[in-house]
Amino acid sequence: MANGSSSRGNSVVGERWPLFWAGCAAISVGVALHLPMLAMAHRMGNHLSGMPMDGWMYLGMALIGIGVPAAIFGALPKKRPDHRAGVGIAYEAPDDTPLTRSHAAVLLVLTLGLIIDTMKPATLGFVLPGMRGEYGLAKSTVALLPFVALTGTTVGSFLWGWLADIYGRRVSILLSTILFVSTSICGAMPSYSWNLVMCFLMGCSAGGMLPVVYTLLAEIMPPRHRSWVLVLVGGTGLVGGYLAASGAAHLFEPLFGWRSLWLQGFPTGLLLLAMARWIPESPRFLLERGMDTELADMARKFGIVRRAPQAPPADADSVAAHQRELTIALVITALSWSFVNFGLLLWLPSDLQDRGFSAEIASGIIASSALVALPTIMIAAFLYSRWSSKRTLIGTVLLTLAGLTGALLPAPTLAWPPLLIAVIALLVVGTNGLIAVLLPYAAENYALRVRGRATGLIAGSSKFGGVAVQLGAFAGLIPTMGGAAIALIVPMTLSAVLIGRAGRETRGRSLRELEATA
Repeated sequence: MANGSSSRGNSVVGERWPLFWAGCAAISVGVALHLPMLAMAHRMGNHLSGMPMDGWMYLGMALIGIGVPAAIFGALPKKRPDHRAGVGIAYEAPDDTPLTRSHAAVLLVLTLGLIIDTMKPATLGFVLPGMRGEYGLAKSTVALLPFVALTGTTVGSFLWGWLADIYGRRVSILLSTILFVSTSICGAMPSYSWNLVMCFLMGCSAGGMLPVVYTLLAEIMPPRHRSWVLVLVGGTGLVGGYLAASGAAHLFEPLFGWRSLWLQGFPTGLLLLAMARWIPESPRFLLERGMDTELADMARKFGIVRRAPQAPPADADSVAAHQRELTIALVITALSWSFVNFGLLLWLPSDLQDRGFSAEIASGIIASSALVALPTIMIAAFLYSRWSSKRTLIGTVLLTLAGLTGALLPAPTLAWPPLLIAVIALLVVGTNGLIAVLLPYAAENYALRVRGRATGLIAGSSKFGGVAVQLGAFAGLIPTMGGAAIALIVPMTLSAVLIGRAGRETRGRSLRELEATA
């Protein structure tokens, strides 16, 4: 491999590709061995609670236990990439590089990957009622499931971002997918405790893919296309995942029960693995692993050329201090968003009912406002790529801030339905636009050596609010619209100020130029 010679197989996953695919086969067989018991349960109302696991399920779990480490070991390179080999060398497509079929293929695969990735945690809300009924759980007990899932997504964002910087972007995506397929057996677990374990691991896999996808796209797209691609692919993946989850619940849950929604990870994850050959590696990692043949092939397909690096800044200490300030700004923004999304908006239907609105009106307001999600993302992508990345991010923060300010109006004033809908619309549009541009902005602002873990840090911070809100719910601290607004208006204001102070304009700028000042 060091001399650049390789077969088509190891260009997909690494030097131990037979072991990788053998591990994937063991995982697939292991998951399939859980299906007979599910088929038997289907004849009994899709209930497995309290039933002992049969021998096939134990064998399946053993195969998964063997297949996961085998696939991970097979995906990792024999030698850790030598990051010193790429020092002072830059690979990037020129600004005028046209989008090719190779670009289209990777955009399709990664968008599909994000849809599949988002679909599983989005399924949580649909499985909770059926799970609670089958296991006979109290609300406080069933609330452990979203808590462990959100904790897993937070951990996964940090972990996979770190792995992406150490071993490469494509390897991290493959490892996330392996775990995604393995945890689909969550739907076959007879006990609630096993569901919690599998849900945590599922969260780890789901939390890891998003920051790595942004990181990889930032490194292979031409500068003039990078901004809109990052926002549109990420936003479409997120919205598509939620739509896919709700569609699957509508189609499959009435007939096959809530467990069928977890099993979607099996065929969809295998589909993503089958399309792995269209997921490229970052050119810098190909260079560091001595994969010259793959690097030349990728350069030809994506129009990437070797370019002279920018001269390092004269005042390195000042640049480092600025980078720390930017990181603080983005982390505060991500944390603020997570508390608005998982705190205020998640509990908003309950709060509206407490204010006297009927359940139908409360859910209708939320459903109507959710329809603006995709148009918001498209507008954000246009503004981010055509106007200003920094100003678009600040603008989404200010929209969210306007919604929080509106939530502070006196209750009698806010009870007027048109005003209430306007306030909720500001919150929904602001938060949808904010999350659509926050991670792309993070991926563009950090040097290659730390881009994965930095984007993972921001992504993990955007999940942490969900963990904190769930902990508060366990203690009986249910957020109200006004209370949440009071708590969040200061950090949201601070995030806008800090981004305005420390943020950089990334629109149309070369990553090589941005890295020179990062």
